[in-house]
Amino acid sequence: MCISNTVGDGGKNVPADVRSLQFVLKLNSGKHGEACSLATDGLWGSASRGALKHFQQGAGVVPRALVAPGDQTMVALRRGLPPGLTVEKMRIIMTTASASRVAEFYQPILDVLARYTIDTPLRIAHFLAQIAHESGCLLYTEELASGAAYEWRTALGNTQKGDGARFKGRGLIQLTGRANYRQYGLACHRDFESRDAPELVSTDRGLAVDVAGWFWKKNNLNDLADADNVEKLTRKINGGVNGLIERTAYLERAKWLLVN
Repeated sequence: MCISNTVGDGGKNVPADVRSLQFVLKLNSGKHGEACSLATDGLWGSASRGALKHFQQGAGVVPRALVAPGDQTMVALRRGLPPGLTVEKMRIIMTTASASRVAEFYQPILDVLARYTIDTPLRIAHFLAQIAHESGCLLYTEELASGAAYEWRTALGNTQKGDGARFKGRGLIQLTGRANYRQYGLACHRDFESRDAPELVSTDRGLAVDVAGWFWKKNNLNDLADADNVEKLTRKINGGVNGLIERTAYLERAKWLLVN
């Protein structure tokens, strides 16, 4: 669902839900003869109320100043969405991301979707849901901890003093440990052990997204996405089911926007 709670007069009006409704009203702009220039500020007020009423009248939906997940208004709004992954759709999925952050990552994400054959609406929805949770909606490209906990972790290939911090988790799906940096470097024709700074995996937007795509392909996660199995996908990425409820919520938003 694009919204999780009621929005409108007397509704719960959670800011993320209000903003999502505002976005989909704008994405339907002009479909029924009237342009919508509504602000996407997450605040319910007279402008949002008016835009909703105009859409409902144009779409032949009984005008109501309160909408709920799955009701006639939301069904009509979904029918009018443009195809594919747009910047606006990414902003709806990445509920707390700023406009500038989404703009920075939008093209690198499109590139990675094509590069790693994450190329069906369901695959894209699962990929976006997982990176939304893993990165805090594109906020973090490097783990907050120092990496000291990984020192001398030979299973990660950390065999030299300082490897824990040097090869800490980076990327939208975090790459961790000397051995994994080596594998990824071979795949993308880089050398993070000597020539290229490991920090590039977090500071270079293209690499931060690409490493997530590389991990996705390396672990055959398209197969789990095709099966629509969010729990198994989460276990592959996280090693457990940490954040499964939040990942599922992101997934439902992405599927509503992308999957017919």
